[in-house]
Amino acid sequence: MHELSIAEALVRQAEAVMKKHGARRVTGITVAVGGLSGVDGQALEFAFPIACHDSSVRSATLAVERIRARVRCRLCGRESTPAAPFLACAECGSVEVDVIAGRELLIKSVELEVQDSDG
Repeated sequence: MHELSIAEALVRQAEAVMKKHGARRVTGITVAVGGLSGVDGQALEFAFPIACHDSSVRSATLAVERIRARVRCRLCGRESTPAAPFLACAECGSVEVDVIAGRELLIKSVELEVQDSDG
């Protein structure tokens, strides 16, 4: 399951953000996962607690935003959400399309708990 290695990378990234900002802990991480990214969002959610068990991120929650595939047709010019598993224009049926969304795998936000300015 490559989602475990992705979850481990998320933990490392979150720890780096925490260190950079001098935070006490990471409280949440939000990631965007495209339907064409090859990453199973459910498997990532399952792997995350395993990846962060012995880390400073262990109490963080993971929110996975799933991004549906979107294509732009080279023939009719319209944007549409193709019917899986085929990448074809939902308007005219052409397979001459450019993928404009759905390949994402990115950290959208890292929520931190910081120390009060009083100490």
